[in-house]
Amino acid sequence: MNYQDKITSNPKVMLGKPVVKGTRITVELILKKIAGGYSFDEIIEMYPHISKDDILACVRFN
Repeated sequence: MNYQDKITSNPKVMLGKPVVKGTRITVELILKKIAGGYSFDEIIEMYPHISKDDILACVRFN
């Protein structure tokens, strides 16, 4: 999987920060959740409209 299939950046969305495509969830937010000790399953529970592949794309993006 190529992270570019899952992550996008648009100056009109979240001030141009990279986000999961089709959402306003930033890569930064997902990485902070992971750094804070949340599991992928917990993150998906918090944000049910993203997938494990979306989270992996965030990790690969950085």
